Amino acid sequence: MQAVDFADLDAFVAIARHRSFRRAAKDRGVAASTLSQSLRALEERLGVRLLNRTTRSVTPTEAGQELLGRLVPALSDITDALDRVNRFRDTPSGTLRLNVPMAVGELIIAPLIVRFLAAYPQLKVELVAEDALVDVVERGFDAGVRYGESLARDMIAVSLVPQQRFVIAASPDHIAAHGRPAHPTDLLQHACIRHRFTSGALLPWEFEKDGESLRITPDGPLTTSSSRLALRAAEGGVGFIHTFEDYARPGLESGRLVSVLADWCPPFPGPFLYYPSRRHMAAGLRAFIDFVRSESKARQSLPSPADAG
Repeated sequence: MQAVDFADLDAFVAIARHRSFRRAAKDRGVAASTLSQSLRALEERLGVRLLNRTTRSVTPTEAGQELLGRLVPALSDITDALDRVNRFRDTPSGTLRLNVPMAVGELIIAPLIVRFLAAYPQLKVELVAEDALVDVVERGFDAGVRYGESLARDMIAVSLVPQQRFVIAASPDHIAAHGRPAHPTDLLQHACIRHRFTSGALLPWEFEKDGESLRITPDGPLTTSSSRLALRAAEGGVGFIHTFEDYARPGLESGRLVSVLADWCPPFPGPFLYYPSRRHMAAGLRAFIDFVRSESKARQSLPSPADAG
C-alpha cells in the first residue's frame, strides 16, 4: 500500500464528522474541491471506498466507519503530542478555535480577544459566532462559550463575567406618545421589538422582583435576528426592546433610549468558557484560560457600577 498523507486523513475525518463537504470545508477554511481531492487521493491509495456521497448526503461506508473510529483517537493523540511540544516554546503558538453565541462574541469575547492577541502575538484565534448549541469536540473547537443551563456536565467551565442583566428600553418620544409601563404585563399592550434566534426560537421576556417571577410574550411590529437592527429601531421609536444592558448602554447614556422596569430586571450569572478535560491541554487554550482568569480577578478589584435607572 502506498504511503498515506496525514492531511488526507484529516480531510476524511472532517468530512465524515460533518457528513458534508461544504460544512467540512467551511470548518477547515478551505475549498470543498480541496477536500474532495484529498478524499479521492486517500481512497485511491487505500484501494477502498470510504464515503458514500450523493447530491444530498455523505455517509461513511463500513470501511470508512472502521477507519474513522480508529483515526479519531489517534489524531487526538497526535494533537496532544504536538501541543506538549508547543509547551516548550517561550510563547504559545498555533490557532485557538472558539465557538461563542453572537451576543457574547460581540459584547465580551471581541474586546477580550483584542487584549489576548496583544499579549500573545504568536497565537491566532478563529472565532465562530453562532447561537445554535453545538458539540465543540465533534466540531473541532478548543473551547466554547455558553450560559450555565446549557453546559454539559462533563465540561470544565470558567466564568467570563460574574453577572449580566437585561434592560427594557424605548426612545423618549415613544414613551411620551404611548406611556411608560409600570408592570411587565403592561408591555402586552405596547409595541415591542422581538428577537428571533437563527434556530427559529422566539423566547419569552422574563422578569423577577421580590421573589415573583413571570414570563410574557409581547407582540409588536418588528421581529429580527439582528440585535443592532433592533436597537436602531428602538432608538427610532418603533417600540420597546428587551436586550443586554451592554448593548443598550450607549443609547441610554446618550438619551436616545430610556430604561423602564429596571427593578424587574435583576442581574443574572454571566456566560462561561467551557472545554473538555484533556490529558494534555493545547498551549493556546491554556494561555487563554489563564488570561480569562487574570481578567476576572482584575474586574473583581474594581468598584461595581451603579445600576442604570
